[in-house]
Amino acid sequence: MKRILYIALSSVMMMILLFACSTSRITSSWTPADITPRQFSKIMVLGLTGSSERDFRQKMEQHIVDDLQTRGFKAVSAFATYGPKEFEGSDEKTSLEKLKADGVEAVLTVVLLDKERERYYVPSRVRYSPYIIYQNRFWGYYRTIYDRVYTPGYYTSTTKYFWETNLYDLSDMSLIYSTQTESFDPESSERLGHEYGKLIINDLASKNVLKPAN
Repeated sequence: MKRILYIALSSVMMMILLFACSTSRITSSWTPADITPRQFSKIMVLGLTGSSERDFRQKMEQHIVDDLQTRGFKAVSAFATYGPKEFEGSDEKTSLEKLKADGVEAVLTVVLLDKERERYYVPSRVRYSPYIIYQNRFWGYYRTIYDRVYTPGYYTSTTKYFWETNLYDLSDMSLIYSTQTESFDPESSERLGHEYGKLIINDLASKNVLKPAN
């Protein structure tokens, strides 16, 4: 019985560690019902994050570009190509002509929809053992509950980012892919860009949206 319980607890802890390693997850994803793999000679990755998140934007664009290129797609970063204010003051016709003149056939937008900061209380000592382990003995139960009730904890803050990524075919301006994503308290913009890029490219691949150019 103890061995079975140990194995079960080990499995739970492994699952906790597995999910703790990733800070981003897809909450919804969409493609047209009649989607067929599209082939583009060049895809531009364009981030819209606001001036205060410029570092996030630059790293996010570059990571997605790198991941696309690894899969055989030709991709470029809007930030690296045009700078942080690529289309400011420009109208639709001029902007599209600029993109097409540079050989861009599709645009993958990455938009920071919202950013939330939360403050919550963390007990200083938390036990994840099921009640059955200590509840059948008075002292085990007493000490566990005592620690939870009387040991002081602390307050900490977490940050959540809410993203939306769309892929547009510039030949007819159609939306061929859209996804919404949450990123939870990333340790750095570098890690966020790396995780998000892989998450989006893997989802695009699983839905068979893109086909590498010959």
